[in-house]
Parts: sequence; C-alpha cells; structure tokens
Amino acid sequence: MVWKAKSPKLEVRPSTISQVLPLLILLVFLSGAAFVGYQIYLSVSKIRDNASQRMARKNVVFTKDGMKVGVKHVEEEKYVDATQSWVVKAWNLGSHNPPAVKRR
Repeated sequence: MVWKAKSPKLEVRPSTISQVLPLLILLVFLSGAAFVGYQIYLSVSKIRDNASQRMARKNVVFTKDGMKVGVKHVEEEKYVDATQSWVVKAWNLGSHNPPAVKRR
C-alpha cells in the first residue's frame, strides 16, 4: 500500500473583525432596546405627573395608602345657613296644619 504523505494542516484562524462583529451587533441591539425603553419610561412618567396635577386640581390626591378626596373649602357660616334653611323648610313642610286649599 502506498501511503499518502500527510500534508501539514494549516490552521485557519478567523480574523479579528469576524470575531468582534457579533459582539458589536449585540451591543448595537441592546443600546437600541435601552433607548426605546428609556423613552417609554419618560413618556409614562410625564403622563403620570400630568394626570396627578389634573387630579390635584379636582382635590384628588394619590398617596401610598390610596387615593384621598379632599373637600373644597366651605365657609362655616355659609354651611350653617344652608343647613338651617333646609331644617326650616323641613319643619314647615312637616307641620300638622296643612295650608288652606285655594279655590277659584
């Protein structure tokens, strides 16, 4: 038998660019995803702040415990007058003497 002479095997080493290229593609993809995520975060925080300001104008405040609804400032004298007028109206309507019936 004739044996072939073994040729020396050449090791083919990949170039530096072909080794670094997948890493660069991964970094570009991750930086793009991070940018998009950051923009979404900014948008959501602006929307939340805007909604919080609008609700604060309507006396609604968000706290850690939940939502609290405030009461608009009412002067005590006006409140007492309004309450008294309703009590007087109820007293007059509930009297035992009905008003006289008017005939034409």
